[in-house]
Amino acid sequence: MNLLAAISANDASTISMWVHNFLLDTCGLAPWLVVTIECLLIGVGLLLLYTILALFYILYERKICAWFQCRLGPNRVGPWGLIQSVADAIKMLTKELIHLKNIDRFLFALAPYLVIIASVLAFAVLPWGNGWQVIDFNVGIFFLVAVSSIGVLGILLAGWSSNNKFTLIGALRSGSQMVSYELSIGLSVVTMVALAGTMSVSEIVLAQDRLWFIFSGHISAIIAFVIYLIAGTAETNRGPFDLPEAESELTAGYHTEYSGIHFGFFYLAEYLNLFIVSGVASLLFFGGWMPLHIPGWESFNTIMDYIPGTIWFLGKAFVLSFVIIWFKWTFPRLRIDQMLKLEWKYLLPFSLFNLVLMALIIVFDWKL
Repeated sequence: MNLLAAISANDASTISMWVHNFLLDTCGLAPWLVVTIECLLIGVGLLLLYTILALFYILYERKICAWFQCRLGPNRVGPWGLIQSVADAIKMLTKELIHLKNIDRFLFALAPYLVIIASVLAFAVLPWGNGWQVIDFNVGIFFLVAVSSIGVLGILLAGWSSNNKFTLIGALRSGSQMVSYELSIGLSVVTMVALAGTMSVSEIVLAQDRLWFIFSGHISAIIAFVIYLIAGTAETNRGPFDLPEAESELTAGYHTEYSGIHFGFFYLAEYLNLFIVSGVASLLFFGGWMPLHIPGWESFNTIMDYIPGTIWFLGKAFVLSFVIIWFKWTFPRLRIDQMLKLEWKYLLPFSLFNLVLMALIIVFDWKL
């Protein structure tokens, strides 16, 4: 099969097979070298996509924020300010890395890399289309939940190693917040995994070819989605749950002492975590890359199938990200006691109840 036929098939497995055969047979490379080149291509592509999405999200939020506050937002660098994020990235890359005294230098340098590694690993699980994901195996959702928990270690190390009381307070706030709200996120994910009957990312998407889970899972899926959206907003340290970096109290929180590219890692990871939370919500509740299908509406379903799966996935993720950004620029920041009370007294009990409710829906076969 030639390259054009592989691309027109819109299936990543077909394209990857063509690349593999091209390197192995046409170029005559050794098998170990072919695998190495393929891994490098995937890694470079993943990092490029990661960076482009982060720059887009920075501009995306600034424009939405300006719209909410009746401002123009970035409008000078490039047409309509579209290159503002690129200019900010160049400035961040060229700024000096400040080396502080009386800090744990190794842990101080390690912390931003832990945060960015956790973000990239979670990013690699997302299904962009039919076969368009880097990691896909039978426990993909378990892997996603596990690697997403690594980021809190980087935040705690950043706050402690900076030898600054404000960074330490910000790190402890972030640690308590992320560990607490991971419970509700995990239970919401388990609820939808129970409905799907599998932890494979691709199989969860394919299980929604007839109807998205948000519709077929009855009230339990809706409750899980609302809890996930609230807990996901808190997990990314975004307003109104942005206590770890409360400017009026802690300057910039756990990354106060960072500069240059190290601060950029925290900055990029925050925005990509917003996309990851939205992408996972798209995967679990809205079919991921699967088009909208309505049983019995065959003509409508055929039209929806013409839209590429990547467009469906990105569109869903961007809409859900808009809702999370809407939270930040609408609600005031919560106090630390209010934030923890919301999780432990309300979201966690509701999540447990909802998991039992979903089990009853599955046992009695009430799915649509």
